[in-house]
Amino acid sequence: MTVAVFTLDDLQRILIGVAGADEGIDLDGESADTLFTDLGYDSLALLETAAVVSREYGATLDDEAVTAVTTPRDFVRLVNDSA
Repeated sequence: MTVAVFTLDDLQRILIGVAGADEGIDLDGESADTLFTDLGYDSLALLETAAVVSREYGATLDDEAVTAVTTPRDFVRLVNDSA
């Protein structure tokens, strides 16, 4: 099964849905390399995001790998590498 390519826009949409984050954050800009903690996201938000990603994209994400990523760009890479 081929998993659709996961993008920063997909991540932003899901983060907003699960964490109720500020919609003003643009992950396509410099924020893509900003630490999740600096963007206001904790490990729980990332784990909830990973659960949604698993359901929507069929990606299998290890909890330890999810909590080890530190930036949105790294999270996107993790999802796409899991395909």
